[in-house]
Amino acid sequence: MTSEHPNTTPRTASYEADPEQVHRVLLLYSGGLDTSVMLKWIQDQYHAEVICLTVNLGQPGEDYEVIEGKALQLGALDCHVVDAREEFAREYLTPAIRANALYGGGYPLFTALGRPLIAKLAVEHARMAGCDTIAHGCTGKGNDQVRIEATIATLAPELKVIAPVRSWQMGREEEIAYAREHGIPVKGGTEATPYSIDDNLWGRSSEGRWIEDLAHAPEDDVFQLVTRPEDAPDDPEHVELTFERGVPVALNGEALALVELIERVADIAARHGVGIIDHIEDRIVGLKVRDIYEAPAAAIVLPAHQELERLVCTIHQNQFKGQLDRQWAYLVYAGLWWEPLRADLDAYMDHVNERVTGRIGTKLYKGHARVVTRASANAVYDASLASFSESGGLFSQSASPGFIELWSLQSRMAWRLHNE
Repeated sequence: MTSEHPNTTPRTASYEADPEQVHRVLLLYSGGLDTSVMLKWIQDQYHAEVICLTVNLGQPGEDYEVIEGKALQLGALDCHVVDAREEFAREYLTPAIRANALYGGGYPLFTALGRPLIAKLAVEHARMAGCDTIAHGCTGKGNDQVRIEATIATLAPELKVIAPVRSWQMGREEEIAYAREHGIPVKGGTEATPYSIDDNLWGRSSEGRWIEDLAHAPEDDVFQLVTRPEDAPDDPEHVELTFERGVPVALNGEALALVELIERVADIAARHGVGIIDHIEDRIVGLKVRDIYEAPAAAIVLPAHQELERLVCTIHQNQFKGQLDRQWAYLVYAGLWWEPLRADLDAYMDHVNERVTGRIGTKLYKGHARVVTRASANAVYDASLASFSESGGLFSQSASPGFIELWSLQSRMAWRLHNE
């Protein structure tokens, strides 16, 4: 393997590490090919000590003891495994649910929500371990580099950053060759997985291979969480979520902690083929990309929350909040979790959601999820007023002609003036 020595790599930002000052590095370590190669590469290129940090955000199928053992085997001084699922659900997914958070109308932000938490934990552990530098495995074409580095630069300006994948000029085949040369075992026992995967409690993304070809329909092997809709059960299933102040607290009447509730909802939705998203996305680095997402829990929880919110809020609140929801999602997607405006938006989201308490029932069937029942003591709804057969009380049908004449007055006047 040939690579440019870090001493000759030009720095373009103040928080980038000066190679001569890199002595102890906190590496965000997943156990995969990129970060395993990085662990060895940093030791060789920087002659630095490396401490690894692995964060559990609910990634399915991970063996954290194996990951820790692999890091130590490859020369790490230590490997810290942090179970951050509860914090992720409480501090990141809860505000996302209250903000009906979707970017570009489809992406439920699971990676974007996880990165600022991972970077915050990296800062905490780097300081505790006396590290001067944090290393991550993000590429130069993705959004994650922005989310992680912006967090580090915000919370710990004294710490520096290195991103080997962005600078070492190794492709996947060269990484595999480097791993072979240095006896680095590759995650899963295979040298090359067909897709680049990122997952956590809230969803899973897949990139690479045919996904980059817009004319190529999804292949079945990409779906590792969600059942193909064609193979989903022939009988529909009804699930009911109970919300308190905008947060789901019970599934089918059973009270559950948020992490377990999300996991249970994800299992049910995935079984019915719900949560597949084939999405064209505008990245903040200027690229337009295609991603395949599997987000079964978000596909149930977010529409249910939005439906309940719509039921208890006025028309003016609903129209206005939609604008704020989009702004909230954009800030998070763009890596600006620590932007004060997001905290300002959270304050409004929290205030509105004080009334978002009730139950929403959803029918699942072969890839589709449809809200079918609604109930809330705070509903701005009266069945007698909604009936076409009744009149009087708060609503009088006989008053409608006068309302229509006044409501349409300016529009009628303008139309006549424009058409004279």
